[in-house]
Amino acid sequence: MDINKKLADEFNLRKEQVDNTVQLIDEDMTIPFIARYRKEVTGSLDDQTLRELSDRLTYLRNLEKRKEEISNAITEQEKMTPEIENAIAAALTLVEVEDIYRPFKPKRKTRASNARESGLEPLAVIIMEQDNNTDPEKEAENFIDAEKKVPDIKSALQGAMDIIAEDISDDADIRKKLRALAGSEGKLLSKASDPEAESVYQTYYDYSEPVGKAANHRILAMDRGEKEGFLKVSLSLDETLASDIIYGKYIKANNSCGELVRTAAEDSYKRLIFPSVEREIRSELSAKAAEDSIKVFASNLRQLLLQAPIKNSVVLGLDPGYLHGCKTAVIDPTGKVLDHDIIYITTSKGAYEAAKNKVKQFIEKYDIDVISIGNGTASRETETFAAEVIKEVSRKVGYVVVSEAGASVYSASKLAAEEFPEYDVSVRGAISIARRLQDPLAELVKIEPKAIGVGQYQHDMPQARMNDALSGVVEDCVNSVGVDLNTASYSLLSYVSGINSAVAKNIVAYREENGRFTNRKQLMKVPKLGKKAFEQCAGFLRVRDGDNPLDNTAVHPESYAAAASLLSECGFTLADVSAGGAAGISEKADKIGIEKISGTIGIGVPTLTDIISELKKPGRDLRDELPPPLVRSGDIMEIKDLKPGMELVGTVRNIIDFGAFVDIGVHEDGLVHISQITDKFIKHPLDAIKVGQVVKVKVLDVDVKRSRISLTMLLGDKKKQNTRKDKKDRKPKGFDLNKIHNSSFRIKQK
Repeated sequence: MDINKKLADEFNLRKEQVDNTVQLIDEDMTIPFIARYRKEVTGSLDDQTLRELSDRLTYLRNLEKRKEEISNAITEQEKMTPEIENAIAAALTLVEVEDIYRPFKPKRKTRASNARESGLEPLAVIIMEQDNNTDPEKEAENFIDAEKKVPDIKSALQGAMDIIAEDISDDADIRKKLRALAGSEGKLLSKASDPEAESVYQTYYDYSEPVGKAANHRILAMDRGEKEGFLKVSLSLDETLASDIIYGKYIKANNSCGELVRTAAEDSYKRLIFPSVEREIRSELSAKAAEDSIKVFASNLRQLLLQAPIKNSVVLGLDPGYLHGCKTAVIDPTGKVLDHDIIYITTSKGAYEAAKNKVKQFIEKYDIDVISIGNGTASRETETFAAEVIKEVSRKVGYVVVSEAGASVYSASKLAAEEFPEYDVSVRGAISIARRLQDPLAELVKIEPKAIGVGQYQHDMPQARMNDALSGVVEDCVNSVGVDLNTASYSLLSYVSGINSAVAKNIVAYREENGRFTNRKQLMKVPKLGKKAFEQCAGFLRVRDGDNPLDNTAVHPESYAAAASLLSECGFTLADVSAGGAAGISEKADKIGIEKISGTIGIGVPTLTDIISELKKPGRDLRDELPPPLVRSGDIMEIKDLKPGMELVGTVRNIIDFGAFVDIGVHEDGLVHISQITDKFIKHPLDAIKVGQVVKVKVLDVDVKRSRISLTMLLGDKKKQNTRKDKKDRKPKGFDLNKIHNSSFRIKQK
């Protein structure tokens, strides 16, 4: 197989693009580096496409390696034929290759292997010929041998049929056809293990769905329900259709031998083939659902990490709690801890007033701009408390309820202990809650990605695959934003292209011993950071107020000479960049001609365009262009205050396959079903909204008793809202919003 050509076809790319990209990957270049600094070579492929291409490259190489191993194994058995060789070469998946190898694979003891040891294979061959002149019972008499455990005719015929059944089961073509049939005609069935038991899986107590239409979140729900013992899940397939496929190939005559073959084929299907196909189909469904879920998780994580930071603000972090109090931490604009304390807002009226006074003192003493409140236990009471305090102070202060997912994991981690050895676990949680508002990216990279909680069924995913995917997202986000070399923690530095954890710690140690970095070249003095690592990381590290203003941009050191020539061509100097940016350089470059400048200074157009963008705004943060988080200032509502028809503004907290959860300031997130997100057809909520996005919603329904809120983002007229109902993606028959709400909220909490 020409792997690069196949990749070019699958990704709709030029063969040259793939050849160049694969070469860079094989040279151990990181994805962020390739995406940013080798655009001319790759044709400007973005980081997500590069990762998908890299994953597919690995799969295809593993496939070719396995093909070679199997070919060698069959050849060593002296059983290789041109037909088998061609089948192996034509196989497109590992499953197909393993099916071809099945008849030649060393087997454990089976009924068929015992029959072969008893010398019954020749009898099986005679029966399979299905000659009209053959009497199978008479032929079987010749194989009776008490020493070989064949005491009678019946035993001989049964052994022969066991051999036939296994041979049919080992037929790769039959398995391929039956898998295709199961995919097109099969049904996924779910039954309750105990119909009387109450659980979040009651929707699936008597449920069936065509395999080809099974939604990912339903597959994952059934898998979990089965794992927890509430459900029994199976595959249903029309036995007549399946058997006809086998009979059509193996039954050649309507005689006694043909009847024995039919019996063996029936046994083969029921005992060997169908259980195997069922496992394979369910495994494929689960694997696809998991992979798609990981993609949703990764997309949500990307949006969460790239949320706009609240810069240059003093933040008061509140980590809510009941009996153990609400932990507080005051953080200055650089992330330094100024003060901390524990207040009690739920124990008594006196304690409540004392807590208010303490927070007011913090606000006045430290000029606090915004309060960051974790959304965990007692967050409702803490939000009400903060709203009251805000109304009683003269300074303009707002508050934001942030997800505290992973805060407890971080506060008890070794990293937190290294960062804040002087504070106990409870205070570290409040620090994290405050800092993740100031700079979500810098703070959230300290937490294991799967603990951040912006997906569905994350604990059921293949952990290695999920960790790889999410780590890739974090790496892409960190490098796309850039990292301040003089302030970044080693945990943040470890995600920079070309830098591992050990080198990141060496950078911090060098900084502490020698003072701040004044230029990128000093990185070469850091232990274990060699030329290749420097090439990979330098462009993503920023040195503010350093010796060279280009060190505070995403311009790579390898392009400094080109940047200087560009400035000269357009009538600017490095001093202009130092002064805040070469304003107007884009217009002047356009006037001269981008293609002309590209030829003059000897760099490609994509790199030239990137350099121009950086020189206009040195030190720019792409997140500054994003909408800021929703800052509230009071007027707390409870779920009982909500009425159908009310219009509110909220923040998208999580996106799953069938909708999105939106924080509208009443503690319980509301669900916007996919059918209520837009009046246009979308395959997935991610096609229309993102985590962290501020959206306007309308209340559809409120169930106070069950804490369920149904929302819509379709705020237009009734006709417009009903548009989706006439499309193919309308709600399926039997759709029950309450059931979806019930399962989704429970899943979210888990």
